[in-house]
Amino acid sequence: MRQAIGYMFVFLCFPLIWILYSFIHSEILVASEFKEDLKEAIPLNTPVITSPIVLLDKDNRIFSENYVEWRDPLALDSIPLFVQEVLIQSEDAEFYSHIGFNFSAIFRAVFANAAANASDQGASTITQQLVRLRYLSTEKTYERKVTELVYAYEMEKQSNKEEILENYLNEIYFSNQVYGIGAAATYYFGKPLSELTEAQQVFISAIPNNPSLYNPLENFEATKKRQELLIDILVKNDKISSEHGNTLKNERIVLQTKTKTQLYPVYSTYVFDELKSLISSSEGFQEKIESASNEQQAMFFKNELQTRVNEVISQGLTIHTALDPQKQKEDVVYIDKLLDNTKDLQAASVVINNETREIVSMFGGKDYRKFDFNRANQAVRQPGSALKPLLVYGPVFEMTSLTPNNKINGGKLCISHYCPQNYRGAVYGDVTLKQAFRFSHNTPAVRLLQNVGIEEAFAKLEQFRFEHLEVEDHTFPAALGGLTNGVTVLEMADAYTGFIDGMYKPTHAIRKVTNKHGEILYEWKEEKKEVWSPKTVTIMRDLLADVVVNGTGKGVNVNSTYVGAKTGTTNDYYDYWVTGLTDKYTAAVWIGYDMPHNMKLIEAKKIHHKIFNKIMN
Repeated sequence: MRQAIGYMFVFLCFPLIWILYSFIHSEILVASEFKEDLKEAIPLNTPVITSPIVLLDKDNRIFSENYVEWRDPLALDSIPLFVQEVLIQSEDAEFYSHIGFNFSAIFRAVFANAAANASDQGASTITQQLVRLRYLSTEKTYERKVTELVYAYEMEKQSNKEEILENYLNEIYFSNQVYGIGAAATYYFGKPLSELTEAQQVFISAIPNNPSLYNPLENFEATKKRQELLIDILVKNDKISSEHGNTLKNERIVLQTKTKTQLYPVYSTYVFDELKSLISSSEGFQEKIESASNEQQAMFFKNELQTRVNEVISQGLTIHTALDPQKQKEDVVYIDKLLDNTKDLQAASVVINNETREIVSMFGGKDYRKFDFNRANQAVRQPGSALKPLLVYGPVFEMTSLTPNNKINGGKLCISHYCPQNYRGAVYGDVTLKQAFRFSHNTPAVRLLQNVGIEEAFAKLEQFRFEHLEVEDHTFPAALGGLTNGVTVLEMADAYTGFIDGMYKPTHAIRKVTNKHGEILYEWKEEKKEVWSPKTVTIMRDLLADVVVNGTGKGVNVNSTYVGAKTGTTNDYYDYWVTGLTDKYTAAVWIGYDMPHNMKLIEAKKIHHKIFNKIMN
């Protein structure tokens, strides 16, 4: 009787066995068709993963973080064994024994899906999950599943178990754009993984199984229940005792979610601009662009540079800067408040440390937000008389025997059809060079440029980093700051550092750029060079100091043993400038409107003087 019942059972199961055989046979045929093509067509290269960029101030404190995805990759030996065990036991208990996929798990999934007439039941190993993360979609079809098996098998051949586990732990998704167990620790608890309690480690390990359902910021209780389920698995598999499990369950979980650090947006925006220049200079792109035979070739090199910048950024960087955070904060608060009283008026400033020649503070515009138009280094404006020390008086004392006490005609002047006028049309007789500089007379400045020679004077100006000068600028109106395009605030502050001691080195915000291992990738290599002789420096510093005491710089009041400055006002009062230096800092200040219009009505307020006083004190 028993034998008859057994035969009947086998007979009844035969259709199911035949269906199962047919399915497995067809899947094997599909796999064998895919296998050779996949090995040829898609090598299992490590994908490019964008890592965070961290900006540090002068004291190595973080002031800005840039990332779309929060990642904090760790070496396997720095990931606690306990949390490794949690994820292995919950996701792939036979990880160390399978070949990339698990036949017994697949059979269980096939039976479950056949019974439900669906394809929802999973049987993914850790290797398969890593394959899916890197190379495949999450679409639940048998065709994708077969591809996944082939990839997983290939990955197991190309990598060892430790490499696969390390990559998996660093790449799995933990909701809220957080990837990897190390990033999950710092994001949800605000401290490194190694400092988390075991209960906290199990809690974040609950998230990857279903990042939407177990998002602790939205479904904390669901995540907690999943955590307790994982603890039960550890107890069941004899990885911890039941008493220990109960202790972990009863530990109170308190999240301390990370917020992205985004301080001092104008400075960080500039740092990213400078990073591009640093990469361009260090890797030869700048030379290629400058020597390009035509605009099309230059554009090709510029596109190459941008591709390289994107590649470097994606690797994750730490950028060490010269930012003085307290000064930056105070300068921005003061200037923003000052500008609030005047509708649409804008300003820009740059402050440079005299000793290090580094940018310590920057203002790029009222109510500045990250990656807005930065008026400190992107706004190109006419410099007016603020250019005279660099293009006229510096070259005069450097290249001739004239002294500040020599006299020059301040009367009317016409050179061909160019007839410059002094402020308000005033006409002077002979004045000393010191007087002409003190009150920023125009006709003497043009006569002095004529004396020294336009090309000779511009050769001195080309020692600095003025990037918007044109050949067409080599004319007499340049003596008064009349240029085709103009200059930026950063360029003016940078050039005035030559009056510190006659030595010049391009000023920068970036000290060095390191990778996530602390290795230096880039740093500026420029050396100081002499641009003005000691005689010229002494004379120019005396003249700049005289302007503050007796001339157009009245209103500049800085607590320093030395203060020297030069003002500038452009045609129709479109731009106001103050550029100068103290014992500690060199700075340039500009105020104006983005769409230039006459500012004569606010001239007496001397807003640019007030800004200079604040940022230099």
